[in-house]
Amino acid sequence: MDCGISCIPLQPPAGSGTLYITGECGRVCLVTTRNNQNKDNMDNIHSDRHKLSVSFMLMAIMFNVCLIASNLFETKLFMAGPIALTGGVIIFPISYIINDCLVEVWGYRKARLVIWSGFVMNFFVVAMAQIVRLLPAAPFWDGGPHFDYVFAMAPRVTLASMMAFLCGSTVNAWIMSRMKVASKGRRFSFRAIVSSIGGETVDSLIFFPIAFWGLGAEDMVRLMLTQIVLKTLYEVIILPVTNVVVRRLKRFEGEDTFDEHISYNPFRIFDL
Repeated sequence: MDCGISCIPLQPPAGSGTLYITGECGRVCLVTTRNNQNKDNMDNIHSDRHKLSVSFMLMAIMFNVCLIASNLFETKLFMAGPIALTGGVIIFPISYIINDCLVEVWGYRKARLVIWSGFVMNFFVVAMAQIVRLLPAAPFWDGGPHFDYVFAMAPRVTLASMMAFLCGSTVNAWIMSRMKVASKGRRFSFRAIVSSIGGETVDSLIFFPIAFWGLGAEDMVRLMLTQIVLKTLYEVIILPVTNVVVRRLKRFEGEDTFDEHISYNPFRIFDL
């Protein structure tokens, strides 16, 4: 018997969420799936938006390692010709290079998340180091002074370092993002250099006046300019490698984010 409704002779799938009715003919009739399909599509979009790839996670880990290692390497001084430099200058610029890659491929918002993760992890390491320093040393261990030399950072220097990193890295990411939109994605090398100069300048303007309070103005300016120039030259030298990494990441990830109509509020950490 025909019930007058277009029917399909199928059993309703379990847990499908689709609406079925049974006509007089005894067949299972499909009534509608539009609303549920739309809901599923929206769920998939929401899920994809917050998906973090393996490549992104590896870059974030490298960023955090470079940041923490650079702070530990700061206790080593070496001579580059007539100039005395800290060991941190060898590795800290790599964090800016990774920052450029993050913004170029995944955009400012995900780079902002990584920057804050670096800030929190650095704080965690510093805090744990101070707790370990307070533990009573074994009577046969004579490494206490050396351990303290590496980890006993003055509170003022620690505060200056963490604030300088947070502000400098955020400015670096902001400049990179804005210039990419303005240039329609062209001239990556130029944008990477300009954003690094901006970020390193902010970093130095915050760190050196706080950490070296009392140093003469002329010496302060000379020290800041030296750090900015050397770190920027570091990035220029390694720029060919950076370009290759960015191109391969874009091809592998299928990502090339343009930050249009987003919030640059540095505190909207979970707005991905």
